[in-house]
Amino acid sequence: MSRIDTTLSALKAQNRKALIPFVTAGFPFAHITPDLMHGMVEGGADVIELGVPFSDPSADGPVIQKAGDRALALGIGLTQVLAMVKTFRERNTTTPVVLMGYANPIERYDQKQGEGSFVRDAAAAGVDGVLVVDYPPEECEAFAAALRAHHMDLIFLLAPTSTPERMAQVARVASGYVYYVSLKGVTGAGTLDVSQVEAMLPRIREHVSIPVGVGFGIRDAETARAVGRAADAVVIGSRLIQLIENEPFEKVTAVATNFLRGIRKALDS
Repeated sequence: MSRIDTTLSALKAQNRKALIPFVTAGFPFAHITPDLMHGMVEGGADVIELGVPFSDPSADGPVIQKAGDRALALGIGLTQVLAMVKTFRERNTTTPVVLMGYANPIERYDQKQGEGSFVRDAAAAGVDGVLVVDYPPEECEAFAAALRAHHMDLIFLLAPTSTPERMAQVARVASGYVYYVSLKGVTGAGTLDVSQVEAMLPRIREHVSIPVGVGFGIRDAETARAVGRAADAVVIGSRLIQLIENEPFEKVTAVATNFLRGIRKALDS
């Protein structure tokens, strides 16, 4: 079992829902990420999604795009992200870490370091899962197998527009969990309709047997609690980015920790 499987199975046995916060690596300061990740765990994070900065993030809204641009300007790329995970692992060997990003940085990494080097180096750093927004499931079987051989999961997105055929394609390749994008559009866009999420999840579960996390549009404890009644996990990104983007270095981690404590309390209530 992967660390993600172990974590989500334990939560299910306790009838609890997973809290999965997202932050962009290297934001809002180049060297803050490992400490920020520890603070997120202290606040109740069960899994951490760590965004890999990329110059053309097609699925990200203005908030996360801006965070990625700021991290890129600070010199943060995939090599630095893997180093951050390795540093986090010096003090935390249990909380799963998922890298979320795009194909270009991974493929460029392999071009520079040698074929298969990303999977090898990610596993060595302590990564547990990878979500590549622009990798379609029908083209990922070899990549998924390589990750599984190193006890890592390949996570996919599903959307309100996903067909049953697409759900079945994802189910054949995905492991760890599936990330249901609750809104049409980019991250941070629109207002979440919880009733639509509740209607969609049974349709997804007809095809997908692994846990289903829900993200995009979850901004507060009330919404997180409502989504958590239907989903196995709640993903929060844009709101967390907004809360920390203008904080001084010494306050960033505390702000994130306190925000997540409120979400955790709501999910457990």
